[in-house]
Amino acid sequence: MPEIYSSFPVCWTLHWQLINVLSRAEQSEERSCDVIGDESSESQMERALLKKLEPLSHMRFNVTVEKGKTESYVYHFRVCREVNSTLHDFGGLVQIDRHNGKTTVIGRINETQVFNGSDWIMLIYKGGDSYGRHCSGEKRRAVIMISCKRGVTASSFSIISEEREKEQECFYLFEMDSSVACPAEDSHLSVGSILLITFVSLIAVYIIGGFLYQRLVVGAKGMEQIPHFAFWQDLGNLVADGCDFVCRSKPRNAPAAYRGVGDDQLGEESEERDDHLLPM
Repeated sequence: MPEIYSSFPVCWTLHWQLINVLSRAEQSEERSCDVIGDESSESQMERALLKKLEPLSHMRFNVTVEKGKTESYVYHFRVCREVNSTLHDFGGLVQIDRHNGKTTVIGRINETQVFNGSDWIMLIYKGGDSYGRHCSGEKRRAVIMISCKRGVTASSFSIISEEREKEQECFYLFEMDSSVACPAEDSHLSVGSILLITFVSLIAVYIIGGFLYQRLVVGAKGMEQIPHFAFWQDLGNLVADGCDFVCRSKPRNAPAAYRGVGDDQLGEESEERDDHLLPM
């Protein structure tokens, strides 16, 4: 019995340590964008765009804006992640007043909209903190225009304007450049070019591989090193015969332009000799 009771505190300690580890792991797992509406209502396009923006999720962006001497703000932004995950407020774009340190959530990632054009993606965070005296007290929202810029992961994050003089539909407009908003580059090779490259590559592999096999394995020398040399030689002869048959300009039964010298053309040897030409 004493041994059982002495082991009880150890088990209890391990139990709480396990709970702490699990809770920390849960806290460290960052939330991501949740498109407005039911999960079943999310379109394939929206899911594809959010996946396209995933390379930017580990980055943080900020910009400082000063309005005279009385107003100075810092805007912190993350793509489909909370700016401060310890607060669990879903804040994806946050404004901090540099004078008094007040934090205002402009938009939340759990109320996300996303759509795109040919070379841009627009990310909208809704559900921010409510306006005070402006925009009929509605909730703030952030509109981030991500424009295509090849070769750049992300840059030039800035605020364009804050539209708050209307009665409704007020927003903060931001912009940034990124290559993730660029359309996929079309291949400049036509189907014929691809087939030609493939054909030439296969021919090169055939010639080089066959040459090495004939030389190193078979031990061939000279022209015999060409793979299937006899076949290609016969094929060449057949092609030459075919061209001669198709392209000849004279009838097949026409006599030859020349005749050989036969025995019938050789006269009998003259019995006359040139003995009289010799000196006596």
